[in-house]
Amino acid sequence: MLDHVIRGATVVDGTGAPAFVADVGIRDGRVAAVGTVTEESRTAEDAAGLVLAPGFVDPHTHYDAQLFWDPYATPSLNHGVTTVAGGNCGFTLAPLNPARPADADYTRRMMSKVEGMSLVALEEGAPWNWHTFGEYLDALEGRIAVNAGFMVGHCALRRHVMGPDAVGGRPTPGQLEDMLRLLHEAMDAGAWGLSTTQSSTHSDGDGEPVASRHAEPAELLALSKAVGEHEGTQIEAIVAGCLDQFSDAEIDLFVEMSAAAGRPLNWNVLTIDAAVPERVPRQLEASERARKAGGRVVALTMPILTPMNMSLGTFCALNLIPGWGPVLALPVPERIAKLRDPDVRAEMLRRADSKEAGVFRRLADFGRYVIGDTYSAANEGLTGRVVRDIAAERGQEPFACLVEICAHDDLRTVLWPMPTDNDSGSWALRAETWQHQDVLLGGSDAGAHLDRMCGAPYTTRFLGDCLRGRKLATLEQAVRMLTDDPAQLFGLRERGRIEVGFHADLVLFDPERIDAGKATLVHDLPGDSPRLDSKAIGVNAVWVNGVEAIRQDTVTGAVPGRVLRSGRDTRTVNTR
Repeated sequence: MLDHVIRGATVVDGTGAPAFVADVGIRDGRVAAVGTVTEESRTAEDAAGLVLAPGFVDPHTHYDAQLFWDPYATPSLNHGVTTVAGGNCGFTLAPLNPARPADADYTRRMMSKVEGMSLVALEEGAPWNWHTFGEYLDALEGRIAVNAGFMVGHCALRRHVMGPDAVGGRPTPGQLEDMLRLLHEAMDAGAWGLSTTQSSTHSDGDGEPVASRHAEPAELLALSKAVGEHEGTQIEAIVAGCLDQFSDAEIDLFVEMSAAAGRPLNWNVLTIDAAVPERVPRQLEASERARKAGGRVVALTMPILTPMNMSLGTFCALNLIPGWGPVLALPVPERIAKLRDPDVRAEMLRRADSKEAGVFRRLADFGRYVIGDTYSAANEGLTGRVVRDIAAERGQEPFACLVEICAHDDLRTVLWPMPTDNDSGSWALRAETWQHQDVLLGGSDAGAHLDRMCGAPYTTRFLGDCLRGRKLATLEQAVRMLTDDPAQLFGLRERGRIEVGFHADLVLFDPERIDAGKATLVHDLPGDSPRLDSKAIGVNAVWVNGVEAIRQDTVTGAVPGRVLRSGRDTRTVNTR
């Protein structure tokens, strides 16, 4: 007897093949039948007019901590994501050295700063009862509603072995051997491989460059070679050039790391903008060179424009503009005084529009900012208005106008920059770039930057755009890019397709309605901390391993997800 039958659905199976109408039967967590199903079942539902797709795979998340207080990985699960890849960018919560209990506090403060996670939520929401990477995975086993796999972070390896010297120091030969041992142990326990960062934007809770930024190429290559000694592993890496354009040295590093491991290396995130036409070919040069050297470098890119808010009061992307960090780090009264100084503002604007600002130049058109939440009587009625319009009314330059608005709120004002790359040329370039063999959709950062951005709903918003908006891809192509493509990159065993014998990770949705709601601020984290959330529209149900986890945008309470471990749940994706 089948557990459940979904009758008469329009099946889009993940392979890119044309959709077809069929029944799909589920038994023991797997797809047991596809076609005309006559076998009896415990339950069944009519899905006529609805689309049934494989569960979506998000290749870049930071749910490492959130899964402890939110086993449903909301809002990703609501939007059809049934498998998440965590442990990215060199940052993981394990391993922790049992001889240094204070390392857990250092890790929490680092994650709060570099990934925008609530420190209170990190302190109160996770048990912190592990030391090894395997113990961390075991702490999640049996209590999550999504499937989750994790890389092991380079920063954690360095901190475990080198302690405070991990920041600024170089490992001795013995320390490098200890790092390699820890990495091997983590992969033996199921880590998907290594993640690391060399990005100039990544600093720890003390404002210092994070540990992996101090690693030299020889260390990175030794760790990469170790990755290649384990089944079903990968590399994920970030360098400064990921934000704009790679240097020759960065391309060399990516190529050598992937070739040394014989494994794919993915990086985040390829920004596509018709105003910078040279960026895409430069970034994909790493992929072309890697293939010739026996490696593979895959660029992640988002198929939507992710809303991201800013603030002059708390750490955000504005702090990363060259020259802005010192000003925005001042105590609020001093910061306001500096920002009100015309000479200071002029220098800040000059730096923001300079070549060294790279991709952050996109943030420098302050007339295009929309005012979000405000907190003072002086700013009443400004929410939702565009700064350039307010500035014109007041006879002010836009940045000066924005500063005055924020100053009235003691810099708490929420600011929403309108995207500069929402033009037809940029969308055409995106559609073209998505077809490249080494470009993969993803890069949501879900679980990180919680009150600043909400990338998790990219799946439903992209599908809605493909069905009723720009129609840059067919439904079958869009589903393949969200399911089988990432499953193939990570070597996921029997996931990413609707096929007999595959795990029953499924999404049932209404093609006339599928979409994502507007990002709104909610206070539902431990300690009443805020985050941005987005409702799923048109998603009827989501099954994980054959168990209904979402029905009509509401979690069922079931936790059928699995910790996906390398080798057991992933096969090796060779590059040679």
